[in-house]
Amino acid sequence: MKPISFKIFDVRPNLARGEEPFPLIRGRVDALKAGEGVTILAPFMPAPLIELLKSEGFQSTLEHRHDGAWAVNFWREVET
Repeated sequence: MKPISFKIFDVRPNLARGEEPFPLIRGRVDALKAGEGVTILAPFMPAPLIELLKSEGFQSTLEHRHDGAWAVNFWREVET
C-alpha cells in the first residue's frame, strides 16, 4: 500500500479570530483523493469532529504536541 500524503490545516488562527472552522475542514475533507489525508491542528482535542468523520468511514490518529496543540490525521482506507 502506498503511503498516505497528509496536508496540514491549522485551524488555530481561525478559532482565535472567532471563526467557525468546520466549513473549511469539511471542504478539505471532501476534496481528499485516494492516498491523501489531512492533518488538523487545533488548540483542543476535536472529539466531535473525530466522531463525525469516523461515522463517515475515516480513520484517524491523534497526537498531543509539545506546544499544547492537538494534531489529528484523517484519511480513508483504500482497498487495493
